[in-house]
Amino acid sequence: MSAASTVRLDLTAPEVVRKISQRSLVIGVIFALISGALALLRPDEFYRAYLLGFMCWLGVALGSMAILMIRHLTGGGWGTVIRRILGAAMRTLPVLAILFIPIIIAVGQHRIYPWAMPLESIQDTHIREHLEKHSFIKASYLNFSGFFIRAIIYFAIWNVLSFLLSKWSKQTDHAGAPDNSGRFKAVSGPGLILYGFTISFAAIDWVMSLDPSWISTIFGLLILIGEVLSAMCFAVVVERILFNYKPMSEMLTPDFVHDHGKWMLTFIMVWAYFSFSQWLIIWAGNLPAEITFYLKRLSNGWGSIGLFLVLFHFAIPFALLLSRPFKRDIRKLVWLAVWMLLMRYLDLFWIIEPNFSKTLTVTIADIVVPIAIGGIWLWYFFRNLAALPLLPAYDPDAHEVLQPAHH
Repeated sequence: MSAASTVRLDLTAPEVVRKISQRSLVIGVIFALISGALALLRPDEFYRAYLLGFMCWLGVALGSMAILMIRHLTGGGWGTVIRRILGAAMRTLPVLAILFIPIIIAVGQHRIYPWAMPLESIQDTHIREHLEKHSFIKASYLNFSGFFIRAIIYFAIWNVLSFLLSKWSKQTDHAGAPDNSGRFKAVSGPGLILYGFTISFAAIDWVMSLDPSWISTIFGLLILIGEVLSAMCFAVVVERILFNYKPMSEMLTPDFVHDHGKWMLTFIMVWAYFSFSQWLIIWAGNLPAEITFYLKRLSNGWGSIGLFLVLFHFAIPFALLLSRPFKRDIRKLVWLAVWMLLMRYLDLFWIIEPNFSKTLTVTIADIVVPIAIGGIWLWYFFRNLAALPLLPAYDPDAHEVLQPAHH
């Protein structure tokens, strides 16, 4: 790919990206003000919804980083064409670190997490008895200082990986750029392992410890696969927005869209496999310490959400993605991608909320707070996306995407 042909194709993000960024910020601020009122009036509902919203948007950022590292290890135009989308999502991690502060405050105020509360104030007798019996867990692991220190470690690792991947990617925007392929691979291999470990422990700390009496060895992988699925669906939505404008309209071929659809299908199948494996092992084992998770979620209205997820998070998307023409058409695929992002929210809702309510309950905060976090996150994401060209033009792999644009 010559420098002259690169100049002919303007790789800067279209103006619509800045407009969406501004509108996202307005929405985020408005909903943040409403969320602030809810935090004062209904603090318990606010903090539950905040954890839900935070996990949704963190999943897109971390999943994007994971897919980016997979792409650096495997290569392929499918990843090059969305590399800057994934990178912009990954670079929201500093903002997410700041947005984690309310969760730390919730722990400090003895809210949400039973292990952070005085034993006499825990209403669930099963959890209270468990914490009394296993007091060493609370003393050695589930405590405020441990929670806080581990969160710093997680975000430090994620931000260092993001910084290195972003720094080397920016170098390939200019003529005479070094070939950083070796560096990307050197970081991405260990980076994926680190991501797997850190998100597994973060999932235990932030979500599974909502019920400290329950354990699942596959829970971290369930959260992980949900994150990469969220990230791929989000990338499809953004590339569809950009497809109306140059340069994405010239770079995004049906083959690349087909690959993205195949990734979505893969992640949906793995999510279903992990979910079914967890259910089958726990249900067959019938151990009191493990079965409580499903007893809560298969009765009092929660079971209907479980069934809905089986059908609309797996069965129907799986059937649609078996169609080759469907996977190759970005105008069709985007609708499924949007739907799957909603299903990711519903899956996390089904995991988190039954810890607080025996019967199916949806509060105003469950809707408002995730939108507030999302508005702020999307503002920063689109700001990142507008800051760099939509393709690292002088990267050795850029020709895979740029050549079709000049045929």
